[in-house]
Amino acid sequence: MAATQRGRLLGGVSGCMGMRVAAREGDGEAVSRKSEVGLRLNGARRGHARNCDDGTVQGEAQGDASSIDKFLQHLNKGPGPAQVNKVDSQEISTKDGERGFDRRVIQEFFPAPDSPHIKTTEAAWQHPIYSYAQMEEIKVAHRDVRNMSDRVALYLLRTMRWGMDLVTGYKHDKAVANGTKDPMKAKSTSSMTERKWLMRFIFLESVAGVPGMVAGMLRHLHSLRRMKRDNGWIETLLEESYNERMHLLTFLKVAQPGWFMRLAVLGAQGVFFNAFFVAYLVSPRTAHRFVGYLEEEAVITYTRVLQDIDAGKLPMFSLMQAPDIAVRYWSMPEGQRTMRDAILYIRADEAKHREVNHTLGNLDQNNDPNPYASKFVDENRPHPVKDIKHHRPTGWEREEAL
Repeated sequence: MAATQRGRLLGGVSGCMGMRVAAREGDGEAVSRKSEVGLRLNGARRGHARNCDDGTVQGEAQGDASSIDKFLQHLNKGPGPAQVNKVDSQEISTKDGERGFDRRVIQEFFPAPDSPHIKTTEAAWQHPIYSYAQMEEIKVAHRDVRNMSDRVALYLLRTMRWGMDLVTGYKHDKAVANGTKDPMKAKSTSSMTERKWLMRFIFLESVAGVPGMVAGMLRHLHSLRRMKRDNGWIETLLEESYNERMHLLTFLKVAQPGWFMRLAVLGAQGVFFNAFFVAYLVSPRTAHRFVGYLEEEAVITYTRVLQDIDAGKLPMFSLMQAPDIAVRYWSMPEGQRTMRDAILYIRADEAKHREVNHTLGNLDQNNDPNPYASKFVDENRPHPVKDIKHHRPTGWEREEAL
């Protein structure tokens, strides 16, 4: 029998939707990160925690008194990812190798790899720098239907949006769904909490990362098959897919989906990947227009959540610090690293994808170069760029882009 101490931790954590508490008997190294709070002991973690509706967390950790004291001191003296307000502790006894808890071990959704000789892994694509003023200027916009290809793309998008709203429990004015009302003048008919918004974000981003990868893969094979260059399309499409995945990873750092959402993502990914694969083979132009309309919906979603944050309906997003993965990827400046700021960056990315895909949908799919990967004779003239300096919400027409 080994005497250990069990402590009940009451406090708040920024940077995650809860506290990851981990400990076991014996000495350990105190660990404090914005996405993880706990004791690390030879790679083992023991403990549990739960989220509270008011933004606080309650957890329980097991270890000897010195380890827990060191843990609490590290939290309160660290960079501020957590603050422990109260500790209720009691002595317990466990057999060697026995766990002191009835619940499953809580771990980070995607823990850091066990690679002691690797310091960090750099992003494959460096994200362009956005100014705060540029991000605040992003607006909801819609490209009008001009031909049958556009009409088909919009119809398919509205059908898909209905399914997404059903899965994520989101409802809004029906006039918005059929395009007869301004989305920003419509009121949501459902009460969206931080958790519900995060589940919608996770589902949306798990789907949004598919088109760029599928289109890039098909264009890569097309280039090999025809034995000619692709003129820059592949790189932009793959980077778009990578960017959407970074959005997903950011949200997964602060919330873990349940089994229903995981099954929904699995099914949606399987269906959507194959459907988009066939659609891109049949009509790349229609496929890009579809993605442009999809990104319009993403901008609406993130604009609405920003409005809810500013209205005080989502206080956790105002106070919660953005995960480290988001701070590094977007190079978020000091003082502008809350979840609201991260959502601003994500909305700006979606607005850029909206512009890019509407622009690509206007080009000759087989012969035109990708203007976003090209150098122009007159760089001072407004033209498509990688950042949001010359933003065109509904895309550049072919004559303007080339």
